[in-house]
Amino acid sequence: MLRVATIVDDTEAEGPGRRWALWVQGCSIRCPGCCNPEMFVADRGTATELAELRASMERAKAAGVEGVSILGGEPFEQAAGVAEVARHARRIGLTVMVYSGYLLEALRARGDDAAALLAEIDLLVDGPYDRARPEPPPPIGRRWIGSTNQTMHYLTSAYRADDPRMHAANTVEIHWRDGKLIVNGWPVGAADLVRKKKTASP
Repeated sequence: MLRVATIVDDTEAEGPGRRWALWVQGCSIRCPGCCNPEMFVADRGTATELAELRASMERAKAAGVEGVSILGGEPFEQAAGVAEVARHARRIGLTVMVYSGYLLEALRARGDDAAALLAEIDLLVDGPYDRARPEPPPPIGRRWIGSTNQTMHYLTSAYRADDPRMHAANTVEIHWRDGKLIVNGWPVGAADLVRKKKTASP
């Protein structure tokens, strides 16, 4: 089981290309100014069977997504379950991008399920969000990064820092799913950079 805050089945706002995005519930870091404070409390969200998540990823793969992005909340606070999700993603040919408030060095030193999750990650964004050090928007700053202290770690050859997609403008998406409005992405304040997508229920 994994406690899930929300899922967007097809997004281009949370990593390179079209992606299946999973936001996990629960975060003890609780960075001031976090854009997802409703995901701090660990016992909210929905307890979801891993089999259900695997099936959702497989449908997304069949629809043409290239990878999964796992955000939160804090993915490494449910490292064992998230590792299973990431492992299945890699098994079916999807790339894996994970956002964590913990530093890579600290994760490597933990000696627990974090190692299993790290082994399945292609691209890791690490470090706590620091609202006093906001990342400027591309092309000056980096895409999909909240603050300048955070780092993109290319842990496999799946992605490269010089990939043009890493430097394009950030976008916001608006999804309508199961009678609920879901907004995700990185706001930039320009109307022409807002992507509206009405997605069907899985």
